[in-house]
Amino acid sequence: MNESQHLLASNEAATTEHQAVEATTATAEHSAAPANEANAHVTEAHAEAHDVPPAEVFTHLFSELGDHHGIVLFGHVADLPLIFVDNGKVDFYTSEHSMEAAGTYTMHKGHPVKKVDSNPPQLDLSVTNYVFFQWVAMLLIFVVMRLVVGKYKKNPKKAPSGLQNAIEALVVYMRDTVVYANIPVKRAADRLLPYFLTVFFFILTVNLLGMVPGGHTATSSLSVTGALAIIAFFVINVTAVQEAGVGAWFKHLLGGAPIGLAPIMIVVEVLGLFVKPFALAMRLFANMSAGHMILLVLMGLIFFFKSIWVAPASVLFALFINCLELLVIFLQAYIFTTLTAVFTGLAIGDHAHGEEHAHH
Repeated sequence: MNESQHLLASNEAATTEHQAVEATTATAEHSAAPANEANAHVTEAHAEAHDVPPAEVFTHLFSELGDHHGIVLFGHVADLPLIFVDNGKVDFYTSEHSMEAAGTYTMHKGHPVKKVDSNPPQLDLSVTNYVFFQWVAMLLIFVVMRLVVGKYKKNPKKAPSGLQNAIEALVVYMRDTVVYANIPVKRAADRLLPYFLTVFFFILTVNLLGMVPGGHTATSSLSVTGALAIIAFFVINVTAVQEAGVGAWFKHLLGGAPIGLAPIMIVVEVLGLFVKPFALAMRLFANMSAGHMILLVLMGLIFFFKSIWVAPASVLFALFINCLELLVIFLQAYIFTTLTAVFTGLAIGDHAHGEEHAHH
């Protein structure tokens, strides 16, 4: 009897010990699960960021050219705020992570959509990298011009030097060879001079910021070049109406042809009114995008072939393209401004009361 009780007690003790071991093992596995899952996510993100297959290298690189909700500063990604207006409500998020955590919106192929119906917000006012670098360009232009103006006010009779001399040379060159040379009416040229100088320095600064490591060229976006072209469209035609008059502006739509050809010529001339600014937008967009695409292709060859022997040739060609792009940066700012002035002068035509500007 005592032996049976001893055996039963031994079996119960063994069973209890076995259950304790199973419970401990289960607890350990349960505790390790989140850590393993987190490690898996980190490994997956790392693989996605760095282990891009050779066939997808260029697709991955070209995707970096577009508009994003963050900027890269010294190897670190800085988030930009996201602002949405939907059904009269304004939603503000400091980053994509905070937006996802709120649970209202999610990112789908780089664009915010509502989780409920996958529709985008009614109005997206988010700050993107293109918007950020346009703000930086405006701030730089404001600071530089204030410094230059301050030097002139402080010593108006002193000969300019340094940055002041460089800015003055650009301003005088654009005034005499672009604005005054192409707009036949002095009062119109004087009135539009601040606009042309602003356009030139804005495009030039935005283009130069694209050469900074981590920078983006806002003029490689059609929305930016399109906005500049729309402004140019109104400047060209409003100036023509002001200087030539409404009647002369409509007569200009005939293109000098007989009245019998009016149905054809008016259609052609009206199309020309829109084709000119469209060509301005596309030319600036294409030229500024092409340079960056070529650079990405040259550097992408290293990762495509995964060979160090490709690197010297890619780097040398990339350096050459960088030098060439510096020339293109100044050239495109000059071309956009000059063509806008040329189109304005052509729109005014010979109907501006015969007034000619004074040559400087």
